[in-house]
Amino acid sequence: MTVNDLIQHELERQETTIQLIPSENYTTPEVMSAVGSCLMNKYSEGYPRRRYYEGNEIIDEIETMAIERAKILFGVPHANVQPYSGSPANAAIEMALLESGDTMMGLRLSSGGHLTHGHPQVTFGGKFFHSVQFGLDANARIDLDEVRRLAKEHKPKLMIVGNTAYPFELDFAEFAKIADEVGAWLVADISHVAGLVVAGEHPIRYPTRTSS
Repeated sequence: MTVNDLIQHELERQETTIQLIPSENYTTPEVMSAVGSCLMNKYSEGYPRRRYYEGNEIIDEIETMAIERAKILFGVPHANVQPYSGSPANAAIEMALLESGDTMMGLRLSSGGHLTHGHPQVTFGGKFFHSVQFGLDANARIDLDEVRRLAKEHKPKLMIVGNTAYPFELDFAEFAKIADEVGAWLVADISHVAGLVVAGEHPIRYPTRTSS
């Protein structure tokens, strides 16, 4: 059995099964060709025009193009296209906004949340920061009353809202209100609904925010 044999087995598995993990994707042959191209041979730490290695002129053009396309797709003023999945993206955000020991809040894993939302045992979020986890009510919906109570009690510096196995819409607007009430950063982890968001099928509504 060779590596190529195993790759073919994986291709057969993907072609004969239905994938129900929203954050995974079936990419086009063009995308797979680009990912497996000579671009893999190049170090490109840093950001466009601010690299730590020489020879990144063409890489800079490609990354800048990806950034501009992502900004258009999501309708946002800024984009970072470097994280390869939601986990390192969440890690970057948490490390940027929090200091060791700061308090963060997220949906607990057993209620449909994600490991990187502060699971207390096995992830950086629970080890480096003080993690407060919220859960579901008797109807298996996120208990926003509990979220507000915990937020007022623990005064988190960051609240992360997202899911990995929670099948209902997330009320980003209400979470934003709670975050404002306690002066917390609100992070929307849309890894599992990104396709629905860009297609306009998942509402992301924020209340009118005023700067203080």
